[in-house]
Amino acid sequence: MSHDQLIEQVRRAACNGEHLRLNLPGGGRLHLDRALPFLTLYRQPPHRNDPGTERLVLGEAAYLVTRDHDPALTTALSDTLAKIQGERFGAFLLLEVWATAEPAADGQPAFRLLAPDSDCPVQLLEILESGLLDIRVEACEARVQRHYDDHWAPPGLPVVGEHCIRLGLEVSPLYRDAGGNLLPFELKTLHRQLARVLRRTFHDFTHRYTHQRPAHYHQLGGRWLDSLATELDRKLVALDASFDLLLAVTPVNTDAAWAAFQDSEYRTIPQFHYRARTVDPALVKRALYALPLEALDDPTLVQLFAAKQEELDRQLTLIADRATPRFLADSIGLNGGVDDTLLAKARELLARLPTDTDATGEVLDADAFAAATGTELAHYREQLPGLEARVELRDDVPGVMVSRGHVLVGRDLTVAAERADALLAHEVGTHIVTHYNGGAQPLKLLQAGLADYEPLQEGLAVLQEYLVGQLTVPRLRLLAARVVAAHGLIHGADFLETFHELHRELGFAPRAVFDIAMRFHRGGGYVKDAVYLRGLDALLGYLGAGGDLEVLFTGKFSLEQVPLIQELRWRGMLRDNPLRPRHLDDPAARQRLQRLRDRPVLLTLAESGS
Repeated sequence: MSHDQLIEQVRRAACNGEHLRLNLPGGGRLHLDRALPFLTLYRQPPHRNDPGTERLVLGEAAYLVTRDHDPALTTALSDTLAKIQGERFGAFLLLEVWATAEPAADGQPAFRLLAPDSDCPVQLLEILESGLLDIRVEACEARVQRHYDDHWAPPGLPVVGEHCIRLGLEVSPLYRDAGGNLLPFELKTLHRQLARVLRRTFHDFTHRYTHQRPAHYHQLGGRWLDSLATELDRKLVALDASFDLLLAVTPVNTDAAWAAFQDSEYRTIPQFHYRARTVDPALVKRALYALPLEALDDPTLVQLFAAKQEELDRQLTLIADRATPRFLADSIGLNGGVDDTLLAKARELLARLPTDTDATGEVLDADAFAAATGTELAHYREQLPGLEARVELRDDVPGVMVSRGHVLVGRDLTVAAERADALLAHEVGTHIVTHYNGGAQPLKLLQAGLADYEPLQEGLAVLQEYLVGQLTVPRLRLLAARVVAAHGLIHGADFLETFHELHRELGFAPRAVFDIAMRFHRGGGYVKDAVYLRGLDALLGYLGAGGDLEVLFTGKFSLEQVPLIQELRWRGMLRDNPLRPRHLDDPAARQRLQRLRDRPVLLTLAESGS
């Protein structure tokens, strides 16, 4: 394609406000997410390599990367965009990024801002400088210098962008060592922080110089999930679905082991048997690390995808190490441990909550609960007519669970009527809602679950039990007992010690205590169940700080990832949720929620739900 044809293609896309991703001669690229009043520019310096610097502009909603040192093409492209978008918006900003040949001797993040001496956009420069000063890499603070010159350009390159507002950003390449080798962690850290700084700068420019008024700086980020991101998302989901960690570490002989344990008068450690492993963890890991996450432009997606990649790696290691001495350490690495603060909160609940609160009254059998579940799902079909969720009665399921978007009810299930709404709010109002909301998003990992989603997911589900007024004292004591059991396991308790501590000191019935101990000692020591209380406690802190509850139903993710989810929502990369927990409109639920916001501690959950 000739230069004239390239320019004409760019001109048409810019005039129509179209998405454009155009490969340029020499390996460069022009990316336009949509019509925007700014462009980030990177030009490969002549006569030297510059590894890593190009990545600092990738992921922006509008960027131009050139590598063939053709100033005529670079000038024509930037001038075309400046003219069209300047007329559309009233002004246009060209921000060029380049790196010095060597990093600062002290390894400190260092930047030099270049701005015109005449008609300098002083307030815009202040915003950019302030953002850069907030950057931290390996706990090192940044320093920033300014330089004023009407005709600046990177060393060895001509001036471009004469007919727009121009700013230059020279970066010390701390992401390279003295030999010029790339330091990937430093590059990722700087890229994430710089992307936020640039977006805030573009937001300020847009408000000061154009007639656009975006409500949030994230609205100026990219909206498109490109083909590579879509492919990697789908492959991570497929790898996630290729194995089932819980099935792999859950015994298949629980009832027989309980009977033998009873016969021994609770003196012999039970022997658990497991399913045959259906995957070779090494082969799945090979496919997992063949995914080219480093080729992604968007630093937010890189962060989310890399965390999921690491989590899948850890889960596969658990499968490989099942029933070995390594399993417990692997489990702590995946699920986290029990710190002193959480343990103290669990013991406080067990000490202050009464033990004689067994449920009385009507009991629902499996058929009755399945019918109630069907009625509950019908309410959600009014919000989402195509909702595929169904309820199934199963012989191979203990209790109730949601699997692949369906509610599975064990045929032996019995539920106290006073807990039925809580169980529906937990399974349907949380797990079904987040499953289908996640499935409605372009990012399908929100349905499968981003890394470390379970603490928030289970904390949210228990919160729902409280909001419908049916979070009982025995249920809270069970969650606290799981934390105590996890702490004991981590500090060397065997099965018998876990069982007898919970049974004698906490007053739980023998079979209930056996089930708790089994869940923690399965596979060689599985601490996952401590996440229920940990996730609930963290969620209360989030609500007490004024956090938005409804964004948490967008899919399955961790509380730490909420700012990233909110960013993607602002950017238009995520859609509105089709489903909303129906009881959130109940005045009584709103009152309970406000009570938690006013006093966000676990003991508030034990207060009357009326």
